[in-house]
Amino acid sequence: MQSIDPAATAWLLASTALVLLMTPGLAIFYGGMVRTTGVLNMIMMSFISIPLVTVAWLLLGYTVAFTDGGTGGLLGGLDHIGLLGITPSTNHGPVPELLYATFQLSFAIITAALVSGAIADRAKFAAWMVFVPLWAIVVYSVVAHWVWGPDGWLARLGVLDYAGGLVVEIVSGSSALALALVLGPRIGFKKDAMRPHNLPLVLLGVGLLWFGWFGFNAGSALAANGTAAAIFLNTLVAGCLGMLGWLAVERIRDGKPTTFGAASGVVAGLVAITPSCGTVNTFGATVVGLAAGVVCSFAVAAKFRFNYDDSLDVVGVHFVGGIVGVFLIGLLATAVMTAGPQGLLYGGGLAQLGKQSLAIVVVAVYAFSVSYALAKMIDRFMGFRVSPEDEITGVDFTQHAETAYAEGVQGHQ
Repeated sequence: MQSIDPAATAWLLASTALVLLMTPGLAIFYGGMVRTTGVLNMIMMSFISIPLVTVAWLLLGYTVAFTDGGTGGLLGGLDHIGLLGITPSTNHGPVPELLYATFQLSFAIITAALVSGAIADRAKFAAWMVFVPLWAIVVYSVVAHWVWGPDGWLARLGVLDYAGGLVVEIVSGSSALALALVLGPRIGFKKDAMRPHNLPLVLLGVGLLWFGWFGFNAGSALAANGTAAAIFLNTLVAGCLGMLGWLAVERIRDGKPTTFGAASGVVAGLVAITPSCGTVNTFGATVVGLAAGVVCSFAVAAKFRFNYDDSLDVVGVHFVGGIVGVFLIGLLATAVMTAGPQGLLYGGGLAQLGKQSLAIVVVAVYAFSVSYALAKMIDRFMGFRVSPEDEITGVDFTQHAETAYAEGVQGHQ
């Protein structure tokens, strides 16, 4: 049995802290993107995800995701319900299993928080609190088992997803679309501007996200070695090229690059490199980041064309960016990083591309369908959307009896 490696453990402890920081960073990022009367509610939807997902993960989520359930790779078992049987000396590879479970918990937390961006300014906070722990078990943990579980069927098929393009990005984007459709568009959608109220907050939030993303991706190596170093560089490169790609589109299309576009481009690049960071070389990371920045800058406009109100562009950035990253593995994966599978452009043929494409479709359909059904059930029994009067007044005041700014409630009129 492999013994616990102190160096790997130290790196994963630091990486786990970095990933946990991403959820408060996301809260600030999202908080700056909404209007003044929804700031606190938006921030709280991220913050409340931390305890809700933690409880769900420790009770059921971890064992469903990372235990061999004998179900052909569809579901994990219940051997570790409530972390039963895991002690400080139990290892997962070179690190303590308790630490590995905490590292994976930090992924589940931010994935749930990401979904909230699609329903900004109009969701009941109590309904969100019911949705999150149920979703963490029946959607997130199930897909995590498929992709990363010891007997996951997509993992056995040979699908590559190093740090969560399928599990985090496509799952959150698909689920966000489902919730946006269940709740319907905000009052004034396609009529009012609904611009971000505080761009400095947006940039601060994206800076924290980028900082945490190094733990997200490089921590997934579970070692302090050359692979982690390569992944660290890939993460930096893709974020940079995502920003440059998005700004280039804005400059050509709109005449001026914007700070909001810069922030969005960074996130798009980071989203796309998440699944591919451990499978592509530095050139591949450049292509992945640039492609995501360009593609996602056009994709965010789809909500106006198809009339779904994804308030903070979770679908346009995370779902589409995740697809870009997962798909490009089939083209750009190199044996130098994977120690085996290669993409089409490196002589691997079409096989890996087919596996990646199948995984995109299956995960997207499952996450969307189950999230839609869950949201519909909650909406039927307790209502998921606030009343029109409460929405116009502002969800900060009506859901929390607080306002973010001294001038008080402004309303959305």
